[in-house]
Amino acid sequence: MNPIEAFIFDLDGVITDTAELHYQSWQRWADEEHIPFSRAANEALRGRSRKESLELILAGREVPEEIKQEWMDRKNNYYRELLSQLSPKDVLPGVLVFLERARSTGIKLGLASASKNARDVLKTLDVIDLFDAIGDGYSVVNAKPAPDLFVWVAGRLNVSPGEVVVFEDAEAGVEAALNGGFFVVGCRNENLTKAHVLAMEGLAELTPELVIERWRQIS
Repeated sequence: MNPIEAFIFDLDGVITDTAELHYQSWQRWADEEHIPFSRAANEALRGRSRKESLELILAGREVPEEIKQEWMDRKNNYYRELLSQLSPKDVLPGVLVFLERARSTGIKLGLASASKNARDVLKTLDVIDLFDAIGDGYSVVNAKPAPDLFVWVAGRLNVSPGEVVVFEDAEAGVEAALNGGFFVVGCRNENLTKAHVLAMEGLAELTPELVIERWRQIS
């Protein structure tokens, strides 16, 4: 009997890679506001919500909340403009094969992304119908590294954390999944040393059967 009932995936860095679009959007805003920002700084934003990202960029600078909201809205507008560049060809290598094979074996599929644009991205990539439950930036109050989003998606899938494998590319996401009691596969990021399994090529180097076997070996 299959011990794993569901797989839950982060979006950016696991299903597709829009990190460059986020970087360009934040950089455009930062340049307009004369606020220091760089590609290195952008790396620290992986897996973070828009609000958390802004707070990290501001690094303690005191700014009225209404100004912060205007800044976040402007950055998101820039990001949504860039999303028009996305197409189904931007699904990362191996993702479609992995998702379809998992579904064929009866494994439920969920998505847990801090992005409030997650559904639009999935629609643009033409993969939204592959997921049985989708959690995004609107789903919970506490963002990663709190486990709330993964727990929320697991609830929608009607499974417990011990029956789920989470796929993440960000340290905050790995921490969130571990905090929630999930088995974690770290994707495409050598810094994810706390993950149970590290897959530097992401889903392209994995099969559902291999992931479950690694779960059996470690659990």
